[in-house]
Amino acid sequence: MSEMEENLRNVRMAIAEACKACGRAESDVTLIAVSKTKPSSMIREAYACGVRDFGENKVQELCQKAEELADLDITWHLIGHLQKNKVRKAVAVAAMIHSVDSLSLAEEISKEAARIGKVQDILLEVNIAEEESKFGLTADDAPAVAASVAALPNVRLKGLMTVAPYTPTPDDNLAVFARLRKLAVDIQAQNIDNVSMSCLSMGMSNDFPQAVAEGATYVRVGSLIFGERHYDI
Repeated sequence: MSEMEENLRNVRMAIAEACKACGRAESDVTLIAVSKTKPSSMIREAYACGVRDFGENKVQELCQKAEELADLDITWHLIGHLQKNKVRKAVAVAAMIHSVDSLSLAEEISKEAARIGKVQDILLEVNIAEEESKFGLTADDAPAVAASVAALPNVRLKGLMTVAPYTPTPDDNLAVFARLRKLAVDIQAQNIDNVSMSCLSMGMSNDFPQAVAEGATYVRVGSLIFGERHYDI
């Protein structure tokens, strides 16, 4: 068994155990392999192990890898901060944009999606922990933004995303994940046309079992699959 196979087996076992502990089906949780800074050869290796969903932080890297791996049926997720001047390229490649943190960004995404005849799936990024270093809407602002986004013709709001604080005690983030889930329930209760809250993107290598326990449908795992990152490229 290769290192990649072993890493993926361990991550999948942890997801399965977390699902079992809280009475959820494993099929409810999609593993996004976060391949930022890693070469396309490693993505091919993970693909050969059954991974189909991959996440990138930077639009340029996303587009480059999508081109290099065009022969594979990969579902690409943009999970990093998106600048408006990069929207056109992101919409051309990403199946899901997780990091929509303003109405104006959603408007730009809708405009570019309309240009190529696409309806773009998006998530609203919410800074639940209110960290100054993080992007995202406040929990107070998110419902109104969701209602406004619903009127845009070429985006489909599917749920919420958050980046929880890094903590040496992952259970500390249970409350963060619970707050995002409650916010999604509150928005869903408004019964806004063209808005679904079926997707919760939360949990990373450090705390994805805790996120699963609180209802994550997407977990974004990188270093546990691909190894530690080197940012000199």
